[in-house]
Amino acid sequence: MDDGTPPMDRRTFIAAASTAGLTGAAAAQGLPSTLPDPGRHADPKIRRTTDSGAPFTLDYAPHFGMFHAHAGDDVVDQINFMADAGFRSIEDNWMRGRPVAEQERIASALRDHNMRMGVFVANNGGFGPPLLTSGDAGAREQFLRDIRESVDIADRTGAIWATSIPGNMDTSKSMAEQTRNVIDGYKAAADILDGTNLILVCEPLNPRDHAGQWLVTTDQSLELMKAVNSPNVRILQDIYHQQASEGNLIENIDRIWDWMPYVQVGDNPGRKEPGTGEIHYANVFKHLHQRGYTGIVGMEHGKSRGGKDGEIALIEAYRAVDPTA
Repeated sequence: MDDGTPPMDRRTFIAAASTAGLTGAAAAQGLPSTLPDPGRHADPKIRRTTDSGAPFTLDYAPHFGMFHAHAGDDVVDQINFMADAGFRSIEDNWMRGRPVAEQERIASALRDHNMRMGVFVANNGGFGPPLLTSGDAGAREQFLRDIRESVDIADRTGAIWATSIPGNMDTSKSMAEQTRNVIDGYKAAADILDGTNLILVCEPLNPRDHAGQWLVTTDQSLELMKAVNSPNVRILQDIYHQQASEGNLIENIDRIWDWMPYVQVGDNPGRKEPGTGEIHYANVFKHLHQRGYTGIVGMEHGKSRGGKDGEIALIEAYRAVDPTA
């Protein structure tokens, strides 16, 4: 949003402010501490604000609204800003609810920048009454309708992955019966997805924030993947959730490596950018890079500070922990 500051004055101000915050982190990480020309766009609200705009080593994916103070409300302006800041992907939990025309605008902007579309939420109903765990025929059919619709959304937007959760536990049934019901539901989804480009990535959620969810642990994720046995059903490992649930992050990543095409992050506690909590993201990201991870790292978290300063700090936080090539 234009604040009325002349373009060159504001460019100088933003660069100076960002440099002041970057210098300490850059020195610690061996990164450049100076900022180049803030960008090529005529519109000052989407000029580069930090670093060189060179792509990050890992493929971090912000979500819409994360850079609202700089880019405004328009989704294409936001994508332009993300691209200029060095991001190569986005993700959007709420894509399902967007009008078709807006989905198409997003897809076109991503193609223009050679960016990838990350996850959107595939199925509704995961936080209400028991979904797949119950074995209820109506609930399962609603789940499968959502999966069929998700194939259309993926075709329209170029998405390859869609987040799925099996829903809350059904305490009237044994864990073994609930597990069988969940496996059957995902096998039916895999049949729908067979021959498509869409992969459902099932996300374990931590019981502190989402009490009562069936899928919580890495062990459950592995059991589900092996039972469904489909290339179209895989694991979304959210590092924030897994730190809160069980920790042991790098070893668990290695255990599910062949089943894990997608990662999301957020520091714990607080679910904000790296460096605001207890997780040593520099080591986690270094491990992913050294193992050859080429998937998306979804930034499914908030910001520790508001406004433009908070958005600059967010970008700098990722520069500080991004592994060197």
